[in-house]
Amino acid sequence: MANTYFFTGYPGFLASHLIDEIFHQGYPVDKIYLLYVKSAKKQAESSLQRLIQKSYLTEDKFCLIEGDITAPEFGIDEETSAQLKNEVTHFFHLAAIYDLSVPLTPAWQVNVNGTRHVNEWVKLADRIERYSYFSTAYVSGRRSGAIYENELEHEAGFKNHYEYTKYEAERLVQSVKHDVPTTILRPGIVVGDSKEGTTAKFDGPYFILNMIAHMSYAPLLPFFGEGQVEVNLVPWDYVVQAAIHLSHHPIGAGKTYHLTDPAPLTAKAIYKLFANSYLSKEPSFTVPLGWAGNTLKLAVVRKWLGMPKEALDYFTCDSHYDVSQTQKDLEGTPITCPDFTSIQENLVKYYKANRKNPAKQVSIH
Repeated sequence: MANTYFFTGYPGFLASHLIDEIFHQGYPVDKIYLLYVKSAKKQAESSLQRLIQKSYLTEDKFCLIEGDITAPEFGIDEETSAQLKNEVTHFFHLAAIYDLSVPLTPAWQVNVNGTRHVNEWVKLADRIERYSYFSTAYVSGRRSGAIYENELEHEAGFKNHYEYTKYEAERLVQSVKHDVPTTILRPGIVVGDSKEGTTAKFDGPYFILNMIAHMSYAPLLPFFGEGQVEVNLVPWDYVVQAAIHLSHHPIGAGKTYHLTDPAPLTAKAIYKLFANSYLSKEPSFTVPLGWAGNTLKLAVVRKWLGMPKEALDYFTCDSHYDVSQTQKDLEGTPITCPDFTSIQENLVKYYKANRKNPAKQVSIH
């Protein structure tokens, strides 16, 4: 029997590629409902046309729905919402504010209150077979050491409001697992795909490339701090392949998965690889990370280097994300996370080709 899908967070980058992956893995589709906010209408319409061209489905198999997860029933009229609850079999919740520098109030409204509304909706969906929620590995906040997939609650604190609100949202999702077959997905820092390096935005580790590009004329290149903590980077194609498989297979119901690199590199190793690939230079001396942090307090420096000060926190927290459950449940499939050393040149090549595209760069405040 064919599946009926509902996606929040359309036309976001991951949502679009998850839909592509449904086709690629051959799951039968009856209908796909795509929830978008009013301000994204034109982008949603153009993205949908690309999806139709790439898929085997006709336009009538898709339906764009204007709405907002911060409103009860997503702001959809009662009759339409009731109809959808009688149709949807697979619900993917991706809508969130991902900005590391987001203030608490808007982050709470979208990430927490929005997820509360999604939970209420899926609990009333008569035909629901799977509720897939995109969390983040960084619900671990400031925890250090080994982080396991079956763990969530802690009192270690958080590096920013994004982490805190995603943590509180995941707590809400964990509470509905006994009512709805639920799969919680915790990606690491998502980067470009492993084969072409394509990505929607140059954030995360691309801030390092922004900095390296601006230092290209410097005679010597520095390391920043000791850089001995792991930085968990994962290509988006692995994330979507694993997410679609685990969100359909019976084995994934009721489980939480770290979609992270099982053998991540240290911050220093990543920086060295990027410097060699981008500039053919070897960093030759070290400046204290505290000095770099103080420098990034200046807005003019942040904007020139293309790096927000919040990004430095991810190079100081010594956490290791265990992937035992993920690896066990992907066993027997071709889905594996590639070694970062094998993909980083593709990431740098794509960055070089698109660095001056303003649509790819993140606004630094």
